[in-house]
Amino acid sequence: MNRSSPFTALLIAATVLATGVLTGCQAAPDAAPAAASAADLEAVNATLDGIHEQAARADYEAYFDLYSDQAVFLGTDATERWPIDDFKAYARPRFTDGGGWEYHVLERHVDFAPGGDVAWFDERLENANMGETRGSGVLLREDGAWKVAQYNLTVLVPNDLARDVVQRIREHQSAQQ
Repeated sequence: MNRSSPFTALLIAATVLATGVLTGCQAAPDAAPAAASAADLEAVNATLDGIHEQAARADYEAYFDLYSDQAVFLGTDATERWPIDDFKAYARPRFTDGGGWEYHVLERHVDFAPGGDVAWFDERLENANMGETRGSGVLLREDGAWKVAQYNLTVLVPNDLARDVVQRIREHQSAQQ
């Protein structure tokens, strides 16, 4: 093929154009995802601290104001997947009698998605009845406020005990059938 042919020139031009378009759609190699501001991190921590504080105070309205309207709460039991209205129904009697629940944060990690409107977290917690647990989930920025969209509470089982715990769960499930 003759390098100076019109076909070759067209092919080179198309390749350069395609490369430019594709490169323009990609982030620069040294560009990092948008980092959350210190204010966003503080606000996410305030929301998470708030759910624990309001639950301990059994303040139903203040507690659920910190959740998204589409939130889901995942409890420690396999059957506990509660869309927000179901979770409210579960919590109302506990908050009405002033009991609520109390978890103390031992450690927390928060990360943000590029764009800065989604955050996810995991936190180790201490509770008088459940011992050490883990909360994890997702928060969304909604109308300028950080709201919990998903919260997942799990019981931490040391690896050395996991097989025994699994066996006890299986025995329990068999007895329920």
